[in-house]
Amino acid sequence: MKWTFILAVAAGGSLGSVARYLVGIGFGRLLGPKFPWGTLFINISGSLLMGLFAGLFAIRWDLPQAVRIFLTVGVCGGYTTFSTFSLDAFYLIERGEAVAAGAYMLASVVLSVAALIAAMQIVRAL
Repeated sequence: MKWTFILAVAAGGSLGSVARYLVGIGFGRLLGPKFPWGTLFINISGSLLMGLFAGLFAIRWDLPQAVRIFLTVGVCGGYTTFSTFSLDAFYLIERGEAVAAGAYMLASVVLSVAALIAAMQIVRAL
């Protein structure tokens, strides 16, 4: 484990988290709180950004590993972990593992929402 990688994640994560907060607040003020437009935008734009970074790292940018980690795990991960979910699903699809990709996507969404519901029920029961 390299400390430079940990610091890259921490620095990028702080920037991404602040960006997520500001974008969410901005969308809430602009469009109102009745629908989570901010979260939807964050998930889509974060996935777009992750795809741009992954593609550029593969064919255009020869950057040090710490910079790659700063941008993907740090900035994108702090902005939205949905971008990592999207990249993982893409890699499964790209490898021809469509069934695994479908199962991963379905399980991630359904089980994550179920876990949140279960946790809320547990807290409310206390």
